[in-house]
Amino acid sequence: MSIYEKYLLPRIVNYACGLKPTMKQREKVVPLAEGRVLEIGIGSGLNLPFFTSSKVKHLWGLDPSRETWALAHDKYRKCEFDVEFIEASAEDIPLDRGSADTVLVTYTICTIPDAISALREARRVLKPGGSLLFCEHGQAPDESVLRWQNRINPLWKKIGGGCNLNRPIPELIEQAGFRIRNMDTMYIPGWKPASFNYWGVANCH
Repeated sequence: MSIYEKYLLPRIVNYACGLKPTMKQREKVVPLAEGRVLEIGIGSGLNLPFFTSSKVKHLWGLDPSRETWALAHDKYRKCEFDVEFIEASAEDIPLDRGSADTVLVTYTICTIPDAISALREARRVLKPGGSLLFCEHGQAPDESVLRWQNRINPLWKKIGGGCNLNRPIPELIEQAGFRIRNMDTMYIPGWKPASFNYWGVANCH
């Protein structure tokens, strides 16, 4: 891992993912989490202020970057529920089957090397009847924007910590064995190739 990836990139991602339009999106899904919650890609803890303390019993925050999690120090100290950081990849989650009532993933599917494997792992650790809450940017519905996403993506992925602009989020979720219960989409304010958002709730088939 380069110095850029280890020290500079976490701060860039924390800034970019903490901009006002993105934080408004987080606020739409994070409060729905309840019980024992697994957040995949907890990063610098940008979602922590939006959890409903009375509904969350325990939060596992999974991320491969301990350096990024270090930026969350002030946020998790304020939490009124237990927060446990797990340094691991999303493709191999070190939790037992049926451990979580809720799995939360926000602005993370774009960066996971094998997104379907990660989502299958999410399905494995969910209890029967549990929910996957998601909020992600991805493939735009407009051909003109999609063409730009496809052109820019190889370079963007290199400088953006593996972030892909053009992933088909609903298809990936369904291919992993989930059924999307409800979903909304829109362009949020910002650079258009990175601003088409999908958010909603999915359950296991």
